[in-house]
Amino acid sequence: MVPADDRGFTLGDGLFETVLARGGELVALSAHLDRLTAGCAALGLPAPDRAAAARRMRQALADAGLQDDRAAVRLTLTAGSGGRGLDRPQAPSLRLVATAAPAPKPAGPARLITARVRRNERSPASRLKSLSYLDNVLARAEARAAGADEALMLNTAGALACAAAANLFWIRDGVLFTPALDCGVLAGIARGEVLAGAGRLGLAAQEVVAGPEALATAEAVFLTNALIGVRPAAALDGRAWAPHPLVEKLAEAAGR
Repeated sequence: MVPADDRGFTLGDGLFETVLARGGELVALSAHLDRLTAGCAALGLPAPDRAAAARRMRQALADAGLQDDRAAVRLTLTAGSGGRGLDRPQAPSLRLVATAAPAPKPAGPARLITARVRRNERSPASRLKSLSYLDNVLARAEARAAGADEALMLNTAGALACAAAANLFWIRDGVLFTPALDCGVLAGIARGEVLAGAGRLGLAAQEVVAGPEALATAEAVFLTNALIGVRPAAALDGRAWAPHPLVEKLAEAAGR
């Protein structure tokens, strides 16, 4: 049980990772734990023991009876109990929790809308898997209310950033584009795999600062995260895209 004075519960003081499990294998686990460790350094928290984290995640799969299925395993790390107020204890005692749930791959391409909620690229939290995800929750709710699957988020400068729970890519003139991390973008694990896959395919890839007008001339748009892999976008705010062969090739090259 998580106590009422846990700082993750009261203040969002912590981090999480969501890892895809396929047939009991925790996909890209090392990369996820690397990112969690880097996030701890950014927040001034001690990093958890990697072996212990992996054991808890595998136990969560077993407890849920999902060892043979496609599942999402979430590892949540909080700064532990800290009493009232913002200041942490001098020696925080981390709390580490793992849960697992079924994660079927989404069927078909995604329909997007541009959300009114903006991504704060000036906040360090925009590049962390922090427990403070309210902006993302609101953006996704806006998309659902509009009958869409996912929300495209711009940052406070009006530049393309990401989706509510995915990284953003587009293709134009045979070149792959994605928003730069400085736009307030999480360094997604699947994002990195797609960029690496593009290199193996000999496809030019650019991390850019671009406004939403860049998508008006895109030949294809797609989203990535650890659970959905590579998911094409069917439409954004009514502008439609046909299937593009490069999207499938990038998914194969990335192993997603």
